[in-house]
Amino acid sequence: MAKEQKQAKRLKVRTTYISTIISTSLVLFLLGLLAITLINANSLSRYVKENIGFSIYLNEGINAQQLQTLQQTLQGKAYTNRLEYTSKAEAAKLMEEELGEDFVDFLGYNPLMASLDLYLKADYAVPSRISEIENELQRSPIVKEVIVQKDLIAEVNENINKIGLVLLVFSILLLIVVIALINNTIRLSIYSKRFLIKTMQLVGATSGFIRRPFVSRGILNGLISSVIAILLLLAVIYSIRQNLPEFIDLQNFNVYLGLFALVVLMGILISWISTALAVRKFLRIQSGDLY
Repeated sequence: MAKEQKQAKRLKVRTTYISTIISTSLVLFLLGLLAITLINANSLSRYVKENIGFSIYLNEGINAQQLQTLQQTLQGKAYTNRLEYTSKAEAAKLMEEELGEDFVDFLGYNPLMASLDLYLKADYAVPSRISEIENELQRSPIVKEVIVQKDLIAEVNENINKIGLVLLVFSILLLIVVIALINNTIRLSIYSKRFLIKTMQLVGATSGFIRRPFVSRGILNGLISSVIAILLLLAVIYSIRQNLPEFIDLQNFNVYLGLFALVVLMGILISWISTALAVRKFLRIQSGDLY
């Protein structure tokens, strides 16, 4: 009978540890999932900004040397992400494919101009910088016209800022919820051992001696929970790469390594602090208040 009671008690303790680890793993996973969203939201915003730029239409009759000089000058600018040149013939071919007929034969000449598409680096895709760059480009003697979609760029920046603010607020709220959930889960786990804590205290054990095994177990649980959360996050990343490779390829994987390190750190710290505070509470409680 005593053996069965002992086994039942061990099973109960083991179940408590497992439920604590599972709960902590899930909340860390949710936090990591939001972090992945934030990371890719930032990269996607940069991707969108770097695919909006200027269309620079060139004067008729410019020679290869003038074109090369302009390209080299623009390539050397801090704001340039990439340049794409389209000749008159290429522009006519693209227009012909779009219209479905040979308009050059119909008109008797090619009215289109050679152009350079200048795509900016994300940091320069803001209205104030764009106006400066536009004025600079228009001063070139071989540039006939510069076209930039300012309204589109302003709208993109506005929407990105709104989305970023919403995600930031949601991240803060989720972080608070995560800390509260982990803390409550650990406190419930410690609550089931309140009589053991008080018994050890009554027989003369010091607070540090009582606290040490609980804190060590809390740190171990936090580490295990972090590893489980990371494995779940890796499964999510793998799934995204299989189904939406362009989404995840925007990122340097070192960013994810930093995220995983942060998940481990948070799991250990929150579990450590919550366990220490919970044990401290039951060390201070009176015997009559245990029931």
